[in-house]
Amino acid sequence: MKASAGIREPRKLTDKGQATRERILEHAAELIYTKGVHATNNEQLRRAASVSGSQLNHYFPTKESLVLAVIEWRAERVLSFHRSERFASFDSLDALREWADFYVGFERAHQEGCTLGSLASEIIKTDLDVHDELANVFDQWRDIFRDGLQRMQRLGRISADADPVRLANLLLSAFQGGMLLSQVQRNTTPLRDALQTAIDYVETFETPLDSAPPRVQ
Repeated sequence: MKASAGIREPRKLTDKGQATRERILEHAAELIYTKGVHATNNEQLRRAASVSGSQLNHYFPTKESLVLAVIEWRAERVLSFHRSERFASFDSLDALREWADFYVGFERAHQEGCTLGSLASEIIKTDLDVHDELANVFDQWRDIFRDGLQRMQRLGRISADADPVRLANLLLSAFQGGMLLSQVQRNTTPLRDALQTAIDYVETFETPLDSAPPRVQ
């Protein structure tokens, strides 16, 4: 993922340095997820990642720089998954249903929830100056759905009356809300219902096959 404004690209690292940085980020993301931003401290992170204080300060001199990097690290995994060929660029209702089925069928969904959403809920409680970067990540996630819905319009699969931005916001909101309620209830029924209802609404804009325009190359 291209770093957003305010997230500094790390300087060129050796393979060993990159591995150390990745290990720190992986453990930092897990600690923040389980303990929260304020309750996560350098000592915990040094022990978890098996690094020295000087190593930690070398890669992340401030807590803000660490949190910014964790946002980018976590977002890279979520966005890359959604941009993969698995969902065929979300240019069909079947692709949306496959995406929903994946998460509903994910056995730890009701335990882990959305890792990026959980991270966001922790960060917005703090006074760290990272809100713009966090908002940018969710904008990129929404835009993956928006772009897919726009392709569906160009391909004649949904009508021109559909608003891709509003529908994309609906899909992402259904996912986030469904994930949260699934954690609360300890089952994936709320997630299944939320995503199915959102996709059913997108389907109301589906264009009959015999009225679809020629496929746009």
